[in-house]
Amino acid sequence: MLESTIIEIDGIFVGTAIALAGVVGRRFYATHDSVRALHNVVLPDLSSLRRRVAALFRAATR
Repeated sequence: MLESTIIEIDGIFVGTAIALAGVVGRRFYATHDSVRALHNVVLPDLSSLRRRVAALFRAATR
């Protein structure tokens, strides 16, 4: 692991974006049940990962 970034949506910790050596993009480590479907998903950048996690989280908590 090279670096990790906490991802919070609406003030709730939902997981971590992890930059790994030799992997392009960020891998998502889900900690909140509402975003478990994205656990270990790799997306090209942090902003696209945050948008996708936020969309799933907000859809699940409506």
